Amino acid sequence: MATKTDAERRSWRQNPEAVQRDILSVALSEFAAKGLSGARVETIASQTQTSKRMIYYYFGDKLGLYTKALEAAYMKVRDGEAALDLADLPPDAALARLVAFTFDHHRENPDFIRMVMIENIHNGENLAASRVIRDMNVAAIDKLEDICRRGQKAGLFRADLDPVALHWQISAASFFNVSNRPTFSAIFGPDLFDDTSQARLRAQVVDSILALAARPSALDGIRSRLAGEEESPRKG
Repeated sequence: MATKTDAERRSWRQNPEAVQRDILSVALSEFAAKGLSGARVETIASQTQTSKRMIYYYFGDKLGLYTKALEAAYMKVRDGEAALDLADLPPDAALARLVAFTFDHHRENPDFIRMVMIENIHNGENLAASRVIRDMNVAAIDKLEDICRRGQKAGLFRADLDPVALHWQISAASFFNVSNRPTFSAIFGPDLFDDTSQARLRAQVVDSILALAARPSALDGIRSRLAGEEESPRKG
């Protein structure tokens, strides 16, 4: 592995935000692999361009580092949602895009899933203490509430749709796909997790959430319209 020159090291030390991002990236992987109790700050420091002393300087202690890593994991998914520009889409297309994004994000970020699993072992205590995560997740529900409201106004979605319950249902399908992959594969084999099967499962998850949200009389129209939008780019 290439070593840094003295000039590169000085430049690195002069960019504390980059140093902290590097620490958090390594810490996220370490906590995801070994949990809060099993992770060691010494191990994290050895894989970064800084020292154990500087990690404590930036984050206070191991729990502070773990909490910031948890916040960074949630920030990534919330930033990804924000980049979807859902407000500019019709509500049914916005919901379909959000579900597909969630499925893809969770599949591509297993460390996020493991961090959430670990935090559940701790009864969500560190997450509940984080104002940053609470604010991020309130904003996520606000976006979903806007999609629901627009869908109801357009006559597409059921009047009794609950954004929080809908968020739970979207998360449940996408989360289980990653969290239970080892046990599911051990029992039923790995075929469901190859790329072809995952693409089919992704489409089914999107369709099932749309079926849950839509008024029965509007569902066929939603499916037809979204299928047409998928075909148009291919023809172009």
